[in-house]
Amino acid sequence: MNGVVTKSTGSNYVVKLPDGTRIDCKLKGKIRLEGRKSTNPIAVGDVVLIENNQGEYMITQIKTRQNYIIRKSINLSKQVQIIAANMDQAFLICTLVAPRTSLGFIDRFLITAEAYRIPATLVFNKCDLLDETALAYQAHIISIYKNIGYTCIEVSAFNANEVEGLKKLLSNKTTLISGHSGVGKSTLINAIEPNLNLKTGTISAAHLKGMHTTTFAEMFDLSFGGQIIDTPGIKELGLVEMRREEVGHYFPEIRNLMNACKFNNCLHENEPHCAVTAAVRAGQITEERYSSYIGILNGEEMDWKAWEI
Repeated sequence: MNGVVTKSTGSNYVVKLPDGTRIDCKLKGKIRLEGRKSTNPIAVGDVVLIENNQGEYMITQIKTRQNYIIRKSINLSKQVQIIAANMDQAFLICTLVAPRTSLGFIDRFLITAEAYRIPATLVFNKCDLLDETALAYQAHIISIYKNIGYTCIEVSAFNANEVEGLKKLLSNKTTLISGHSGVGKSTLINAIEPNLNLKTGTISAAHLKGMHTTTFAEMFDLSFGGQIIDTPGIKELGLVEMRREEVGHYFPEIRNLMNACKFNNCLHENEPHCAVTAAVRAGQITEERYSSYIGILNGEEMDWKAWEI
């Protein structure tokens, strides 16, 4: 039988069959021995083949993935973690305050999505908590990403009209929902689909950071069509290794100018006749995005300016 993995706890899996039935499965041992370098060989969203072994369902094969999104394992640097597989789009939930999502984190997420050809949307949450100055800063950040082609949405989980707008974008698609702990993913999902009644958390007053409420990735069906994959809050997003000359391909505004550079192997740092650095000087590429590119190119951790209120 074929099915779709809807929950993964690392050793046990819930698989949804074509008739909607959900069954508990374990991973057949031989799959673990195929030399995979990921910490989780099977991810939520995977299409798998299962067999009934004397009343115990075993996953025996993973079907070829349409796409997937991964990150470096923070504790095991030589391994990667598959966040989810076979999605139509990814939503990154961002907040300017309590907690703050840095531009460096946003850029790393977008690069990962670009690398695996997953359309990404930035959802700026908790807009009801922002004062006039903070809203103006958020508008500046949004303009950076809109100008290079990304969809950006401002929302509050307590604004019914804004939630309805989100539902239209989620309808009949499989969507990954990601972000730091505390950005309001669970609250927002509960507003979109109240019957799920996901556990919500609080923000640490000392550090203005969220505490985990989602422990494992899980896929939920939406009553209006489609699925969402809720993931545990990501503290850090380590990029999977890519060659330095590939990094620019995942910045749309840099990718669009590459052919205008004099040298085919231009890294857009200090090379002569570089169309990208010329565009930065002319204000056509923002300093924020270019600095993020240079930081990632040289392996630096980017953490754009803190927003204090």
